[in-house]
Amino acid sequence: MTQAYHADSSELEDKEILTWERFGSASRELAQTIADSDFEPEIVIAIARGGLLPAGSLAYALGLKLSDAINVEFYTDVHQTLPDPVLLAPMLDTESIRDRKLLVVDDVADSGRTLALVLDLLADHGAQARSAVIYAKSASVVEPDFVWRRTDEWIVFPWSAEEPVTPSR
Repeated sequence: MTQAYHADSSELEDKEILTWERFGSASRELAQTIADSDFEPEIVIAIARGGLLPAGSLAYALGLKLSDAINVEFYTDVHQTLPDPVLLAPMLDTESIRDRKLLVVDDVADSGRTLALVLDLLADHGAQARSAVIYAKSASVVEPDFVWRRTDEWIVFPWSAEEPVTPSR
């Protein structure tokens, strides 16, 4: 099993902490914003890994059955990234998204480079995509279409707050 690196932010004094309870409220509020807009997505696309839980939550809240994911690696530690975001296998079935309305979901638009890569890729395959994030930062090169909150702090999400579990031998 290949294990992803866990970003330990315990030494950071200034950070935004999202709890599971607050995540539930954030998802419902973000879904309501999307529902109140003129955009009616047909498929939810999660940017894995951080966007998996927000995308699932939004899909349920919006009553959408169709969902998929696209795997992108960029962050390697707190405030450390690869030179560029990298698409990872397995790849999205791009034929099934042509001429469809997609809601692309991630946890945060930090630099925005991951979101930009995915939105450009989907547009190149004929999809009409809009983006939704729990958080957006001022340095993002992409202005997400739907945002729950804005912050420039490091964000601790409930799904990545603790180190991965290991075998209890």
